[in-house]
Amino acid sequence: MESKRHIHLAICPLSVVPVRHTPSQRSEMSSQLLFGETVEVLEEKGKLWCKIRATSDNFIGWVETNQLKPITPSEFESFNAHFAYSLELVQPVMGADHFIPITMGARLPEYDGIRFRLGEVFYTFSGQAVAPGDFQPTADFILKLAKRYLNTPFLWGGRSPFGMDSPGLVQMVFQMAGFKVPREAAAQIEIGDTIDFIENAQAGDLAFFENNQSRISHVGILMPDSKIIHSFGGVRIDKIDHYGIYDDARQAYSKRLRLIKRILPTVPPKNNATDLPELERSGVQAELF
Repeated sequence: MESKRHIHLAICPLSVVPVRHTPSQRSEMSSQLLFGETVEVLEEKGKLWCKIRATSDNFIGWVETNQLKPITPSEFESFNAHFAYSLELVQPVMGADHFIPITMGARLPEYDGIRFRLGEVFYTFSGQAVAPGDFQPTADFILKLAKRYLNTPFLWGGRSPFGMDSPGLVQMVFQMAGFKVPREAAAQIEIGDTIDFIENAQAGDLAFFENNQSRISHVGILMPDSKIIHSFGGVRIDKIDHYGIYDDARQAYSKRLRLIKRILPTVPPKNNATDLPELERSGVQAELF
């Protein structure tokens, strides 16, 4: 009789993998794993499903076992300590005899500027990437990352350029800038410093919105000139004021403002501008944006 294989640590070897609420393909997709993200396996259900905790944000859900690749504890430690994020919306990585399309925000384990490793397989990546901690993130960099996702369709639980929800947009943008941000808006509101009035907000602040039951149901990233970038139908830019988000097309408010939080350092308005030399030194080319 074949012995049952146990997976305790694993990595996502595919472009985008759904994380579901229960172990069933009919279950709601509550999040996604992107290529190169690691997980801890908490529980197995037969040979088809496993309950995982994502390393990047501690999000727990169910993933099909054959969509994960087991890794050793030493690989798990190394892959999480040394990696870079892809900054390309979609870019193929090349193995010895195959290609894998990866998305913006995918992780490149042990990336040396040309190659990275996934288990025993080496891949070549020719796009642009950034390693966390290589530079001091600015509001301008945050917004340039966010605008790369413009027109991405809304997808509940999505975290990729093929579909994402509002907290997914916030999480991915800040994650690539080196911040650890929870997966859901109700948890994201717990981090950062509270800004009492929208007049005191700065670009890069997070604005949170409530539904009719006074629950946090939406989040976006503030821009200059009383605008916000968020995922509502698709990733888009709308007007915002002290009441909420105003939809020009509908001539009505679409979201009611609850609170503003700041993750980035507070800077004087005159210095809240692009720091291109710093980005260039880190290997991030301004022309990408």
